[in-house]
Amino acid sequence: QSRRSEKGVCAGKERPRKRALHQLYYDPNIENKNLAQKWLMQAQVSPQAWQFCWVLLRPEKVPEIQYFGASALHTKISRYWGDIPAEQYDTLKTQLFSQIARFASGSKIVLTRLCVALASLALNMMPEAWPGAVSEMVRMFQEEGGEVDGRARCLALLELLTVLPEEFQTSRLPQYRKGQVRGALGREWTAVYPLLQQLLRQPDSPPLVKARVLKCLSSWVLLDVPLNESEGLVEASFTALADPELFDTAVEAIVNTISQPDSQRYVNTLLKLVPQVLQLQEQLRDAVQNGDMETSHGICRIAVSLGENHSRALLEQVEHWQSFLALVNMIMFCTGIPGHYPVNETTSSLTLTFWYTLQDDIMSFEAEKQAVYLQVYRPVYFQLVDVLLHKAQFPSDEEYASWSSDEKEQFRIYRVDISDTLMYVYEMLGAELLSNLYDKLGRLLTNTEPTTTWQHTEALLYGFQSIAETIDVNYSDVIPGLIGLIPRININNVQLADTVMFTIGALAEWLADHPVMLSSVLPLVLQALGNPDLSVSSVSTLKKICRECKYDLPPYANNIVAVSQEVLIKQIHKTSQCMWLMQALGFLLSALPVEEILRNLHSLITPYIQQLEKLAGETPNPSNKLAIIHILGLLSNLFTTLDITKQEEESGENAPPIKSVPPQTGPNPVVVVLQQVFALIQTVLSKWLNDSQVVEAVCAIFEKSVKTLLHDFAPMVSQLSEMLGQMYSTIPQASALDLTRQMVHIFASETNHFPPIKALFELVTSVTLTIFQQGRHPCFTVVSVFKMSKPSMNVCECLRVLSLKFPEGPTVKSTCFFFVSQRSSLFNVVKQKKKHKSLTAVLFVQAIGGQSSRSLMDQFAEVLFCLNKHCFALLTVWLKEALRSPGFPSSRVSDEQKDTFSQQVLRERVNKRRVKDIVKEFTLVCRGLHGTEYAADY
Repeated sequence: QSRRSEKGVCAGKERPRKRALHQLYYDPNIENKNLAQKWLMQAQVSPQAWQFCWVLLRPEKVPEIQYFGASALHTKISRYWGDIPAEQYDTLKTQLFSQIARFASGSKIVLTRLCVALASLALNMMPEAWPGAVSEMVRMFQEEGGEVDGRARCLALLELLTVLPEEFQTSRLPQYRKGQVRGALGREWTAVYPLLQQLLRQPDSPPLVKARVLKCLSSWVLLDVPLNESEGLVEASFTALADPELFDTAVEAIVNTISQPDSQRYVNTLLKLVPQVLQLQEQLRDAVQNGDMETSHGICRIAVSLGENHSRALLEQVEHWQSFLALVNMIMFCTGIPGHYPVNETTSSLTLTFWYTLQDDIMSFEAEKQAVYLQVYRPVYFQLVDVLLHKAQFPSDEEYASWSSDEKEQFRIYRVDISDTLMYVYEMLGAELLSNLYDKLGRLLTNTEPTTTWQHTEALLYGFQSIAETIDVNYSDVIPGLIGLIPRININNVQLADTVMFTIGALAEWLADHPVMLSSVLPLVLQALGNPDLSVSSVSTLKKICRECKYDLPPYANNIVAVSQEVLIKQIHKTSQCMWLMQALGFLLSALPVEEILRNLHSLITPYIQQLEKLAGETPNPSNKLAIIHILGLLSNLFTTLDITKQEEESGENAPPIKSVPPQTGPNPVVVVLQQVFALIQTVLSKWLNDSQVVEAVCAIFEKSVKTLLHDFAPMVSQLSEMLGQMYSTIPQASALDLTRQMVHIFASETNHFPPIKALFELVTSVTLTIFQQGRHPCFTVVSVFKMSKPSMNVCECLRVLSLKFPEGPTVKSTCFFFVSQRSSLFNVVKQKKKHKSLTAVLFVQAIGGQSSRSLMDQFAEVLFCLNKHCFALLTVWLKEALRSPGFPSSRVSDEQKDTFSQQVLRERVNKRRVKDIVKEFTLVCRGLHGTEYAADY
């Protein structure tokens, strides 16, 4: 009767688990699935899991239930090892062996989880409680007997041996234990190696067994098994490459073995591998010819892995230089593999890192040795440049049009990788590379035969662009010739036109030193501005030229402004390019006399001001909102770069005579324009003050102007301060607060401007406190007020204290940072504002006790450390007062635990790291998480 009763209880407890598992796997309702998963995760970690997991593994259960039972076993062993009494280790081990043997012919997913559970058991017991664990595993599964056939036992053993190193990589073992267990596993390789070699070389071994052997090898080499101790298996893996069923797993095994960092110590073994890799060339060529991308990709991975990981070790074997050069040429073949990436091939991208590595290794040798290697490898790198430029070529227009958007994006990224490689190769080949490219481009453009396609020309220009974007080419004697060749290019394709534009942009600094050449390229750029297909390239190039060459552009200014104004009015470009264009015009106008700046500004922005006046008179709606934001954005981007003060800085004694500019007099043009449109902007705000995007666009105009002009913005301070005060007091918004912060930083210390700035700051503080009292506390408020605080500003200290109880992470972090970094304010709070003393301590303890996110505990710990260091006596009293309340800060902590926390904190006045650990431990206790799996990850 007792057994029947116990059985009935187990069955009663089992039903909810079955129901939850059924919901998890079969219920279409996602909420039910989530609830079931949560319940099952809690069940896995419960003490009852030790009993029900064996019940769930019974033969009559379906695989889903058996899998959950096996997973529960693994969870208990891996995460709650301390709960298992030592005298039960052997029983648990025997049970797991028995279950694995039973499932060897059963469900594969259940078998794997059971193997993982046994692996976790072995790792926790090794080496003291279970010496020779792997040897015992091998012996147990090699023994005859039972109902399981030999092949199933063999596969189960291989699965167990495969998951054992994988489980070690993800185990939660303490660091000192990890070292011990790694050493013990390394010594067990002698038991694994003969088994794997026998199974792999045995003629009658089924392909499935061989595949598992190769997978097992891949797993074990991650434990840094010495390369010379796995040499025979690697050799057998190369043989397995001839079998299509084993090819992928053999590639993984070889690559993983070769890639281990420790492998470079075994030079003799590496030298034996080089001929084996070279023997794959015929198989590689056949695969390429037959369009077998998987095979070519795999062989390429092997060659690149050997070359990339061991290039220096192989380079140093001078007597074997020819075999390594053959390997390099094999990788070159992989780089230049026929077809367009990523449609016809995906292999060439694997090789690019190898060329970086090889170059670094060659250039790291001492000068004499380096010269010898350069004599051999410079021709190889010149060949590489030709291969890369060929691979960078666009396909035919028809083929490119058939590509998907994703394929085009992958090809764009691939070209960027090629560009980076070319830039790096320039470090080795130097000016000769530019001469080489120039000669080829010259021959192409002067060739009278119509055999040349635009793709060849574009690729060569792309090579120039790649180098000129990052390398200083000012000394190069081929750039003038290149500038002269560009107008001769027959630009009849968008991709070619784009590259022409980007190449000109990359040469902007060179043009600044050679302004006479501007007349050759500027017309091309202005013409391209009218083509929407060239929007990004043409506008970005004009912006670079205007930024770098602005003092040489006055003769072209009228034309540039006229063309820019035309394309803006026609709305040829998208919003972002329009903004870039206004920045370009800002650079351009900065170099002109004030009178000309004002004249050009009048002509440029009058149409927009008129349009804004019209929009300001309309009833707010979504369409006119977008138009208003666009116009305000144009103005703010123009004012971002229009800075006449730079003229005075850059036209000093050291400036070249050609760039000397007379000092400007009179008001700043930006200020003049802002004063003229100020009333209009106020009108816009009066209708759109509720819209944060419009307010942000308005504030951006002034914020960017303030950042650019700094103290030259002074004439606007009074009226802008008044407007900001009205805006913030009506509807507080983050953008207005950010602009206020800028104004405070720049003008608060100036006597003439202090009164309006002070009035604005006091108003902002008052409004902010009102927001807090109403229970609203947007994080931008506290963060911004802290950032704008200056010694001359009498900020209400309670604002900083009260903000500790707000949930927003940025707010709390800003508050804590303020306490720690502003000691004068800290002492103000703790010594002068007596009514806030206990509040400070209560809020900190309350936050640590569970009110704030655990991610903020380090910040709270730093404040406690700072208080302890500088206000020890006061903190002692405060903590005692704060912690004496029953159930505070959490009902989960006892008075003894609170006393311990207080004593530990007060004891540490030097070791900040220790205080952080104390706070973290206390917050886990307060939250009821101490000792759980969540605490292990914290």
